[in-house]
Amino acid sequence: MDLHELPPRRLLVVGLLAILPLAWYGLEGSLTAGVVSAVNVLLILTCLYVAFSPVEGHEEHGTNGAAS
Repeated sequence: MDLHELPPRRLLVVGLLAILPLAWYGLEGSLTAGVVSAVNVLLILTCLYVAFSPVEGHEEHGTNGAAS
């Protein structure tokens, strides 16, 4: 399986792995900073997930995406 074959929305789930070091940082260092950082990561991943969602009523035209 090649990474180029997977849809971008599925690859964004890999971004959730960023929570693991943040949890370690929050438990070992500042809990408040860890929580704020985790919320930021979740917000960024949510925005990217929505940005890569398919658009209703959008049809691809040709190879360059220009409508004719």
